Amino acid sequence: IVWNMPPLGTINVHASLLPQYRGAAPINHAIINGEKETGVSTFLLQHEIDTGNILLATKVKIEETDNAGILHDKLMRAGADTLIETIKGFKANTLVPIPQEEVITEELKHAPKIFKEDCKIDWNCSNDAVYNKIRGLSPYPAAFTTIENKTLKIYEVEKEANSSQTQIGDFITDKKTFLKFASADGLISLKSIQIEGKKRMSIEEFLRGFRFESHD
Repeated sequence: IVWNMPPLGTINVHASLLPQYRGAAPINHAIINGEKETGVSTFLLQHEIDTGNILLATKVKIEETDNAGILHDKLMRAGADTLIETIKGFKANTLVPIPQEEVITEELKHAPKIFKEDCKIDWNCSNDAVYNKIRGLSPYPAAFTTIENKTLKIYEVEKEANSSQTQIGDFITDKKTFLKFASADGLISLKSIQIEGKKRMSIEEFLRGFRFESHD
């Protein structure tokens, strides 16, 4: 196997604090799950994915407004620095590889590949859960819902209380400045979206050109 050929092994950088969030989409899943902290880990490759001995790890804070794109860039910078420190550690012979099983302190959360059906918003979920899903999938692959039988990708939102008593899954709009969907316990106010066949735009731009067929 190629990665066993180097005498000191082969290093990989993973965008989580291993052994948490092993898999293809650690950045997305960390935000979707509402984590406040994640990080990057350098580890030695072995046959089973993301399971090799840990070399170094760096923690990174997840802000309430971070989306997957913002967090990706934070982790990219942290990963570069951590990789450099790992290489220095190898050179100085100061690294002690740690088996991942030795650092497990809680139930493991996984980060499987995200498919299109995973991106559909379930408005029966809590406001926090919907909010986290949207930012965890923004800007790619993007969470979506439907409006007037058209697919609506959602990139930026804000959370609000549902003082209007709008029913779950329904939306309210003034057709000029706001469009809000009701979740199980609040409202999600859309700020940046993309309707099928169009480019990404602000909610004001969208409302100026969209014709509502069945909404007062």
